Amino acid sequence: MSTRSPYPTDVSDEEWAFVTPYLKLLPEDAGQRKYPLREVFNGVRYLVKSGAHWRLLPHDLPPWPLVCQQLRRWMDAGCFEAIVHDLRILLRRAADRPAPPTAVILDARTIQSTPESGARAGYDGHKRRKGSKVHAAVDTLGHLLALLVTPANEQERAQVEELASAVQAVTGEQVELAYVD
Repeated sequence: MSTRSPYPTDVSDEEWAFVTPYLKLLPEDAGQRKYPLREVFNGVRYLVKSGAHWRLLPHDLPPWPLVCQQLRRWMDAGCFEAIVHDLRILLRRAADRPAPPTAVILDARTIQSTPESGARAGYDGHKRRKGSKVHAAVDTLGHLLALLVTPANEQERAQVEELASAVQAVTGEQVELAYVD
């Protein structure tokens, strides 16, 4: 692969050093690997940060079908959940907080949909929007613990049980207090 000018979305050396162990599902010298893993990850970051469509991935990054396939492998293997979990522990320890949080904040927001949302979209009469509702649970430092996406017409209180179960699974049943608006 030829050298290219870096994009603002490219992973830094420090970030790459942190995420590399989570992303290596195969050895670096695996026979079928045609593109460096870092370039594939840069392709994922470009798409996520720019909001571009898959087919608009720049030609100096690996081909979009390859990036898409590798992203699916990482998602199926739970790589990103593991990164977020370990990063949350590091950030909590850096803030002199215990690793598993004992309190969470639950909230939801309605995201306006596009025509591609299809049947997933619902109408939120309070916000007067058609779309999806994102229910989130974060610790008291704002680090994500659990996320649930429903049609916008779903009631927030009906999602609390599922969200609370996900939080307890992530924290090892350590949460004792929840703040809800």
